[in-house]
Amino acid sequence: EGNEPGDSTEITYRELLHKVCQFANVLRSQGVKKGDRVSIYLPMILELVIAMLACARIGALHSVVFAGFSADSLCERILDCGCCLLIT
Repeated sequence: EGNEPGDSTEITYRELLHKVCQFANVLRSQGVKKGDRVSIYLPMILELVIAMLACARIGALHSVVFAGFSADSLCERILDCGCCLLIT
């Protein structure tokens, strides 16, 4: 369920697994490997969950920065965690 009333999506475990594996392959193609840090800057949507699970699947650490933060706050968090990729 999203932030707005009535904003929801249904997905099966099989569909979720397929999307997570696809995105894990995208991360690998971008050079992300086990132990790397990834920042995720997305609203509360299905793709946020997919990105988090894809990071976990390949052993990358993730840091979620919600869209309410300013550009300066986002920059500080990215630099503090030393991420190699930002997902938006």
